[in-house]
Amino acid sequence: MPIQINTDIPSPNYDVMKELASVDFPTIGHFLEIGFIHPGIHRIAGTERIIGRAVTVRMTAPDSALVHKITEMLTPDDILVIDTGGDTTHASTGGVVATAVAEAGVKGIVIDGVCTDVGTLRELGLSVYARGTSLLTTKIHGLKQTGAINIPVAIGGVAVLPGYIVAGDENGVLIADPAVLGPVIGLARAADEREPTTLARVRKGEKLPNISAANKLISAIP
Repeated sequence: MPIQINTDIPSPNYDVMKELASVDFPTIGHFLEIGFIHPGIHRIAGTERIIGRAVTVRMTAPDSALVHKITEMLTPDDILVIDTGGDTTHASTGGVVATAVAEAGVKGIVIDGVCTDVGTLRELGLSVYARGTSLLTTKIHGLKQTGAINIPVAIGGVAVLPGYIVAGDENGVLIADPAVLGPVIGLARAADEREPTTLARVRKGEKLPNISAANKLISAIP
């Protein structure tokens, strides 16, 4: 099967991205069940929250030719999302790839696999999410490529399409269709605004299940 390199992907949804920046990402988990990447993929480097458009690559393990290729296609609005084809041994991202990504103005990389050169990744300021680290790296083998750029991929149990919105912080990563995220952002913002009042009530001695109505719900169970 020949490789696919797609350049026609949805433009960044700036409206949803701007709205998303105003909420605490975990609050979205109160109102949405889909799009949450498996927690085995966690932040290895970086300290900042990231929001951007997903650009995807599915590599032919352990050949990183397509990962190198996509670095010349990135814009500052993007987050690089790498499907390693199930390879959790070879690091697809290290100091060289990460530097090329950072030079493109990109703030984050999400890998369903492992990374390397953690010290360099941290120096670059990139937020890199992966399943772990490895000394063993991918290589430019010149193998027959079966991967692709900007196609639907699977990352941590989540189907990701190019143009989806990526949101990541120290707790994990959410990747979802802007049409799915948009309707819940207002709900999440309202919940964030209520939280200080809830915390104050708990600190004054009120019981959480009374505040949340958990006791009322439990008492109504036959």
